[in-house]
Amino acid sequence: MGSREEIASNKQVMAKDYITGNPKAADMYLRNSTISLKLPPEASNAVLVKNLYLSCDPYMRGVKRRDANRLFYSFNPNSEIIGYGVCKVVDSKHPGFKRGDLVWGVTKWEEYSVINMTDSLFKIEHTDVPLSYYTGILGMPGMTAYAGFYEVGAPKKGDYVFISSAFGAVGQLVGQLAKLMGCYVVGSAGSNEKVEILKNKYGFDGAFNYKEEHDFDAVLKKYFLEGIDIYFDNVGGDMLEAALGNMRRRGRIVVAGMISQYDLDEPQGIKNLVNIVYKQVKVEAYTVYDYYDLYPKFLETILPYIREGKITYIEDTDEGLESGPAALERLFTGRNAGKQVIKLAQE
Repeated sequence: MGSREEIASNKQVMAKDYITGNPKAADMYLRNSTISLKLPPEASNAVLVKNLYLSCDPYMRGVKRRDANRLFYSFNPNSEIIGYGVCKVVDSKHPGFKRGDLVWGVTKWEEYSVINMTDSLFKIEHTDVPLSYYTGILGMPGMTAYAGFYEVGAPKKGDYVFISSAFGAVGQLVGQLAKLMGCYVVGSAGSNEKVEILKNKYGFDGAFNYKEEHDFDAVLKKYFLEGIDIYFDNVGGDMLEAALGNMRRRGRIVVAGMISQYDLDEPQGIKNLVNIVYKQVKVEAYTVYDYYDLYPKFLETILPYIREGKITYIEDTDEGLESGPAALERLFTGRNAGKQVIKLAQE
């Protein structure tokens, strides 16, 4: 039994129930709890962490189809929300982590967390960049962009690249990596303001507001007179269908997500799949979990770009755990102005 000094208050953000569709603040509630700052002897290989930053990410939404295969689910009734975060180790029973270590990985939406799945934690070695970056550009979204673009997309200098949902944490980095490689890059986004940011801050050659376009095939033909070499797909549906009709021979479609399909009772059919045969298009889906072994190589690529100011990265930060539910809801209504982050404590 720990001493009085070893007990700390531990606010938590809890899920009310399973959800389908976009999370709303009303789907969550705050709970006051306490936690011992000493792990019990039997907590083999576990670590106790203080959460410093929490990440709001698109994968955290619900899925309407109950048979959907999910790697983990963020909302379980009367349980803490699960997501990525940046943490400081308070106590450790794991030989690979010690008190004071900074880490990022899967944690819970609370002030302190006991993490048993320590294989999901990465030690932070580079602290000359903001720690919050490890929720985004240097964390899971950054690795998703890196693996999808370089490993799956197999880009070449001069390629014509189209990115849907290009303003997201993944899409914006894919676009900038493509530009640094000498590619022509166009993205779609959900507002005129985001379109301007893609062009003026992230350096995209072109961008369009998909909500104002009624003929995706026509708009892609306008931006890609000679066709698309790489389509980085985050949305599926009509945009995927239009991209298939505009791919160049031996083009690559990198499937990172299909957000337009998650709420449908019956997934949308794609009419022009024959283009895969006619144009010898490679279509490949992936998950970031299959590429985490490349994380050191990823850092070697991305950190110099950040330090040299060659990559622009924008965060939208909310203060305090209690701001989490509204921040997550804002992500899914398109009102965020950058990577959505919740700051819990001083570093």
